[in-house]
Formats: sequence, structure tokens, C-alpha cells
Amino acid sequence: MGLKTSIKRLGFFTRLLDEVDAAERYRLATAQIVQAEKSGFDSAWIAQHHFHEAEGGLPAPFVFLAHAAAATSRIRLGTGIVTLPLELPVRVAEDAVVLDLLSDKRLEVGVGPGGNLTAFTAFGRDSKDRHALMTGNLDLMRTAWAGGPLPGGDRLYPSSPTLVDRIWQATFTVEGARRAGLAGDGLMLSRTQPRAPEAPDASLADLQNPMLDAYLAALPPGVEPRILASRTVFIADDPKDAMRFARTGLPRLVEKRVLQGQAPASSRIEDLIKEFDVHMGTPDEVIESLSADSTLERSTDLTMQVHSIDPPHPYILRSIELMAEKVAPAFGWRRDAASGVRRVA
Repeated sequence: MGLKTSIKRLGFFTRLLDEVDAAERYRLATAQIVQAEKSGFDSAWIAQHHFHEAEGGLPAPFVFLAHAAAATSRIRLGTGIVTLPLELPVRVAEDAVVLDLLSDKRLEVGVGPGGNLTAFTAFGRDSKDRHALMTGNLDLMRTAWAGGPLPGGDRLYPSSPTLVDRIWQATFTVEGARRAGLAGDGLMLSRTQPRAPEAPDASLADLQNPMLDAYLAALPPGVEPRILASRTVFIADDPKDAMRFARTGLPRLVEKRVLQGQAPASSRIEDLIKEFDVHMGTPDEVIESLSADSTLERSTDLTMQVHSIDPPHPYILRSIELMAEKVAPAFGWRRDAASGVRRVA
């Protein structure tokens, strides 16, 4: 069983939410990225979040990725995402270049307008301006990486011009996907999205396939699509473990949604698994679940994250192993056992 087309690249994503203090979160996330590289994964992605411990554990993604780069040698390292409206774009451009050079050009730069609107006040920004700020900041970063003149006439040093070809835009909307396509950037799809009141039973594919249509239609001629589908995937040897951790992790997500005025229709764990687009269980169960997601038929990158199941660290490591050994090969992904380099069947 598998999808109609092959997944070209396999990724691992973390929001650094292990139930430990911040320093230990960073240590465990590094170990998980190291495990992903050992298992042959092509990329590892980390999220940026400000202030709220339960939302995410990392406000400084480039600092952390520099550490991860020193602990790895092959796996590509990405931001998923930098909240660009809160940043000075020239500083982001500089930090990204230095990290890219230190990591032997392994950096991928995912950006977005941000979903944590309360953080904007602390940064002296108005969240209503986030899309305009995102557009302006991203344009300035492109200019800087391409070697163009900055305001005042200075040019970026050091430089890594190919970073302009490694930009990814995250969005929840068709219009956002169209903008990413017009720019020739990669498109980042989220692991789940709230459903509209008029379509509560819509699948994730119902929401994201129109985004893919808009993105692909907007791509300039000759530009290869880059479509990263992030999915909640937790694979266990024993399905009871998956259900046990889901009963702990998913209610936390429910609490967050309730505070946002988005209470789920049901509190049954089986209903929450469906509502939050979770793929969990044994390898065969996860293969069957992912095979029903038609969005993946046009995705170039499948990136797994264990959120919002959030199992303990040893189970995350095992889930990474099972993804590479059992699940991803069902979708055309292969790794070279001798070198650890990914191949596509």
C-alpha cells in the first residue's frame, strides 16, 4: 500500500515540547535530530516561539541550529518557521548566512507571519500589520542574500547567495500559497488546520489541495515545486502505547483550542485523533492512515512531528526509526544503507 507518487524527501520536525526544563529540551531535541540523521532523514526542522512554554520551547532558532549543525554532518536544517514580522530582516539575513556557511550550506529557511498574536505587543508591533511586515521583510532579505544594495548602499557580508533558493513560506490560506508560488519559494503545509463552521467534517486534504492548486498554478515556468507537508505521526511497536500517549497529549491541545474559542465537537479520544489529523499506531496502521491523505500525492517532502501526542523521548527516537525503516519506504522513499544518503525509488 502507498501513495500514487513518491515522497522525495523525509523530514523530522520538533517544537521542543518535551516535559523538562529548557536546557534539557534543547539536549533532547538535538538527540532526536541526530537520530533522524542516523536513520537517513533528509531534513530536520525546528519552530520558533516566543514567551509561552506550552506553545514551544525555542525563541532563538539560529542559535539552536548552529548547535545542531555541530552535532550532525549531512542532514539539512530548517526553520519552521521564523516569525518574520517580529524580526529585523537584515539581522535574520546575516544570522542565516553565518549559519549556512558553518553548516556547509545545509540551511533551509522557513518563514511565516506568525500565529501567536499576543507576542506582537512585546515586540512593539501590531499584529494587524503582520502580513505587510512579512512581505516587506522577506523582500529585503531576498535583496540582501542576492547581493543587492541595502538602504544606505551597504551590501551583505558574508554572503551565501543560494539562500534565495531555499526560502519556504508557511501559510493556512489559498492566497498565501499563491504568493509562495509566485515567488518561486517552497510551500509549507501545517499538520492540522481548524475547520470552518460551515464545513466541520472537511478533511485536511479538502483544505490543503486548493492551496496546492494555487501554488502550482502560480509557480514561474521552469521552477521545481517544493511542497512540505508536515504531519502528526507517532509510530509505536505496541498500539497501546500510541493510544496511551494520545490520551495525555491531545487533551492539552483541546484546552488550547477552548481558550481560542474553538472547542472540539467531541472529547472522545477517537474523535480527537480524527479532528486533529493524527496518524498514529503501528507502522501498518500509519501507512494506511497516511495513504488516505491525498495532499501527500503532490508533496515533495513529508515531515513527521509527534506533536500533539508528545510521547516521552525514548518513544520519539523509536518513532523516528520506525518511520525510516517501515513507513516512509511504503511511499517510495529509500535510503542508501551504506552512506545514509536518501534515494527515491
